[in-house]
Amino acid sequence: MATIAEVARLAGVSPTTVSHALSGRRAVSEETRRRVQEVMDQLGYSPRRAAQNLATGGTRLLGLIVPDISNSFFAELAKGVEEAAIDAGYNMVLCNSAFNHDRELLYLETIRSRAVDGVVYAAGSPTTHREMADSLGSIPVVLVDEEVLGSSTCSFVSDNAEGGRLAAEHLIGLGHTDAVILSMAGLASSDDRAQGFSDAWVSHDLPQPVVIGGDFTYDGGYAALAKAVGPLHDIDFSAVFATNDLMALGAMKRLMEIGLHVPQDVSVVGFDDINIAGMTNPGLTTVRQDVWQLGFRAAEALIASIDTSCPPPAERHVQPVELIVRGTTSLCMTDAD
Repeated sequence: MATIAEVARLAGVSPTTVSHALSGRRAVSEETRRRVQEVMDQLGYSPRRAAQNLATGGTRLLGLIVPDISNSFFAELAKGVEEAAIDAGYNMVLCNSAFNHDRELLYLETIRSRAVDGVVYAAGSPTTHREMADSLGSIPVVLVDEEVLGSSTCSFVSDNAEGGRLAAEHLIGLGHTDAVILSMAGLASSDDRAQGFSDAWVSHDLPQPVVIGGDFTYDGGYAALAKAVGPLHDIDFSAVFATNDLMALGAMKRLMEIGLHVPQDVSVVGFDDINIAGMTNPGLTTVRQDVWQLGFRAAEALIASIDTSCPPPAERHVQPVELIVRGTTSLCMTDAD
């Protein structure tokens, strides 16, 4: 945010002269007053807002960084953060990184330069504690759906490993013995879901599921599933677990293109329970997490930290998840071997 010193520098006058031009309590030439006003307009400087910020010790502004606002998961997360911010008299600025690590770091630095009071950070790529500290300095940060490598930062996450386990147990109960996992490698939430699924699967003396990497997008799921299919459109699995719903939907598209039916030929389970999951035909079986609540609670913790001038406690808050059974899973009717 612009300061009175910046206004003075660009207008070619002293900060005291700017103050006099604003207050009207001292004689300032009309030419100087006009020049100061032009610079203020150029910088978007508001003396009233600056005074309010000075009185409260902050900007009453929260930053939210998400990797893909077109994904309804992150849209719902943003709604939760915004609701908590409004309730507490804060505003929110949204940054969409498009799963670009360099862009995430740029946003962190931009947020610091704009004097944002705190950041809710839903990382779309692995970020180290050093990178975050270098970018944000002393600005408080709370993580959502992710953890920072080498850090004990306050975070709000769903029980991702348990969600993976629930998906595996559901498919095993339907008689499936061979599965593939579509996952965004290197992202802690995705890795935990894949690991929870694999651990549950092999605990039943079943072969280790093959993990195929892909982006957390519809196209990423489509491309990942394509890698699992043989040159003659042959498959050696009867179940697919995708670590987010968009990947699951993309995988279903590819399965249908090669003449396979869901769930008659292949059962599919996703993760998140985004809005569209219940609107597809068949409806997507998935692991539900309360995304709005994650965002709301994270913002509440951040605001409490700002208002008390204390860093957010280095705690990992874990929310429960729930399996939602719809139409993309059924009894295994074929021997994938």
